[in-house]
Amino acid sequence: MRFGDGEESSNIEDRRGGSGLGGGRSIGIGTVVLALAAWYFGIDPRIVLNGAGVSQVSQTSRAPEQVSAREEERRHFVGRVLADTEKTWGELFRAAGKQYVEPRLVLFRGATQTACGMGQAAMGPFYCPADEKVYIDLGFYDELQQRFKAPGDAAQAYVIAHEVGHHVQKLLGISEKVERARARLPEAKANALSVKLELQADCLAGIWVHYANRERQVLEAGDIDEVLGAATAIGDDTLQRQSRGYVQPDSFTHGTSAQRVQWFRRGFDTGSLPQCDTFRRE
Repeated sequence: MRFGDGEESSNIEDRRGGSGLGGGRSIGIGTVVLALAAWYFGIDPRIVLNGAGVSQVSQTSRAPEQVSAREEERRHFVGRVLADTEKTWGELFRAAGKQYVEPRLVLFRGATQTACGMGQAAMGPFYCPADEKVYIDLGFYDELQQRFKAPGDAAQAYVIAHEVGHHVQKLLGISEKVERARARLPEAKANALSVKLELQADCLAGIWVHYANRERQVLEAGDIDEVLGAATAIGDDTLQRQSRGYVQPDSFTHGTSAQRVQWFRRGFDTGSLPQCDTFRRE
């Protein structure tokens, strides 16, 4: 993607310096989001819930540790992607007569404290609605390339745009409605609502790419194929087949590979928020 040496977001919080584990219990509404994020890696969400209830991570004020040139390049890339999402969503919210409150993006290593409990790198990137922050350990991009066979900067940008999509859902009140509804439903139906929420975030990521390319020509040859490859690699059916050897649809929380591709494409092709209503459309 063409971001070059463009503007970087000022909403980056770098926690890659020292941190230590501290005691305490904290299980908030956002812990559920962390558990769902664990499905990116086929991790049992109960591990996340148990971890969030046992301990948190407290941050120190040390300066960031030395980082490799590769990781620093990724840090700048993430900053540019976030800045571009701010431009797109800021403009779309203004056009709708609303104010876009920009999220912060936290860089961390290993584990970090969030308002949703303890976040861990093994969960992959995630969004915490309780503090309106996106969290990512940049080492995830190695996993994306090596484990999921989804290389490329467009795939990396898609990951950020998906989490920013969850922030958009939070601002529009969608996430809160879904969580209230999930609390009243049996597990299988609650999971089905989670799938709709995740697919909508994919669609919102597609909307960002639509406008970013229309206004700033960010796409290069092969970029959309990279995104679709990443969406395919992290579908619930693909992850479960790889980790278990079989799929269990009632346990899906993010959607199948085909669904994730479909909804990203819908957002990208139309650039229309109403087209991303996964709760009414199939």
